[in-house]
Amino acid sequence: MSLQHRWQVSLGILLAVAGLLLAMITMHLYLVLFGMFMVCLGLFILIHALCMVIKSSHVAVPVHFLLHPRTGTRYTHHQAIAVQRRLDRIRRAIKEQSSAVQPPPLSEPIELSLPGTPPPWQMEPPPSYETVMKTTTAIDQL
Repeated sequence: MSLQHRWQVSLGILLAVAGLLLAMITMHLYLVLFGMFMVCLGLFILIHALCMVIKSSHVAVPVHFLLHPRTGTRYTHHQAIAVQRRLDRIRRAIKEQSSAVQPPPLSEPIELSLPGTPPPWQMEPPPSYETVMKTTTAIDQL
């Protein structure tokens, strides 16, 4: 931990404790409000300093995965330019391929309509009502 971080941590703890004592000991409204302000300011400085210490340290600290950038997303400047140029080349090639394979424009719009008569029946006709009623058993007989 660097000297600056130690100083910020110490200042945050000092302000938080002094503000807490000031708010608890005094009975005046303004001093209580000022003490609470000091507590909030001290906690803010303390949390900020601890976050900076964790960020600057090279020790792996287990934190939630949403707080970490995804692996492999950080490129150097030259890598980012190379990736961008490669993507631009791919986009241009795809655009040229799609423009070369355009269908010819239609002079007249084609109307797709159904035929006037249905196609001929290819299956045997269904059995008649009487045949079906004779072959099935009645519910009462079950």
